[in-house]
Amino acid sequence: MRGLTRLMTGTWIVLWALLACQPAKDSVAPSEATPGVSDTEILLGSSLALQGHASFLGRQTFRGYQCYLEHVNAQGGIHGRTIRVIAYDDSYDPPQCLANTQRLIVEDQVFALFSYVGTPTTVKILPLVEEARIPLLGMFTGANALREPLNPYVINVRASYYQETGAAISRLVSELKLTKIAVFYQYDAFGFDGLTGMELALKQHNLAPVARGSYIRGTLDVGEGLHRIAASDAEAVVMIGTYEPCARFIRLAREQGFNPIFYTVSFVGAEELARRLESFQDVTVIMSQVVPPPEGPEDRDHLGTASEYITLLRRYFPEDRPNFVGFEGYINAKVLVEGLRRAGRDLTREGFIRAIESIQDFPLLPDITLSFGPDDHQGLDQVYFTRLVNGSFVLMKDWASIKEQVRSVGSEDLVVRDSHEDFQNGH
Repeated sequence: MRGLTRLMTGTWIVLWALLACQPAKDSVAPSEATPGVSDTEILLGSSLALQGHASFLGRQTFRGYQCYLEHVNAQGGIHGRTIRVIAYDDSYDPPQCLANTQRLIVEDQVFALFSYVGTPTTVKILPLVEEARIPLLGMFTGANALREPLNPYVINVRASYYQETGAAISRLVSELKLTKIAVFYQYDAFGFDGLTGMELALKQHNLAPVARGSYIRGTLDVGEGLHRIAASDAEAVVMIGTYEPCARFIRLAREQGFNPIFYTVSFVGAEELARRLESFQDVTVIMSQVVPPPEGPEDRDHLGTASEYITLLRRYFPEDRPNFVGFEGYINAKVLVEGLRRAGRDLTREGFIRAIESIQDFPLLPDITLSFGPDDHQGLDQVYFTRLVNGSFVLMKDWASIKEQVRSVGSEDLVVRDSHEDFQNGH
């Protein structure tokens, strides 16, 4: 297993996924009461982007959760059972995700669905989840459709996009005194959800977007959206998309002399966005996160779950650097395992959901705990803000330095005044 997971590139991904499901029928003999559970194994299913334009998000989610599950299995598993995940590639394509999920439920007979990536893909499978009454836990999406109305089989770990955009708009308007805010979004369920959250947040301040621009998922056709937004003289642009089109938008905007504050939600993918903007040092890019930085200026290596993630990632995927996406996948796996532990040896789907609902004040870091309940299927509510500094996203202490940027917007010789040292000093 470890050998295969380290070869998750190119066609190996597809081969691994196809091969992974074949032994399931031999090693797992699911009972009618509890599919995917044998005396020795718990079988889970995942559909995520392992290839294509969103593959960084899918692969890092996979590696984040897999390194923790490998660790748990090496210690004997949970109640004498090891945990195995069949991970199929959907390339961030909703119809493929739907087909993968049908296969996982009907053919592979998995116990639960785990760590899906993306709004348009995950929302597509909700009817299957409800029909099969199968738990769906730990999605890399903050979509409101997975939260309201409460679905008894859907367990979210991260904060929602509404929470991310709401917190960002509050800072942009209240602290930076901005009134001209535009939105650039992916034209699908993901983008619409972020757009709605942004509009609701602006409405609380008696504002509305000064411009809207969009692009089609899977393309880099950002020109028309950029033209509309630049013509509005927006002071800030809220971006609801993936790393490639968002990076292209920012690069083209800067080349054309349009230099607002750029804000993105967590799904964009911090590390890949930073890599694509490596040569652009005079832009202000802020990104909200739903987990704290696993390492960096805050030096969290020695603290709780972050330290575990870094240690196990180095052990099982030594070529990878710790990152926000992988850390979120790791936290998802921690919640999964805690739920399985609490559910006991007599494991059922309903019992697993009740076990998750019983989790209260579960420690992730010294200052971060996670809680669920029968009427609360979202474990975390925290939102963190990071800023692109010297090629990486650094945790922001406050927004004071951004005010300097606001006063400089529109200047031809714009200079970003703060530095990496400023962040370490709390500015």
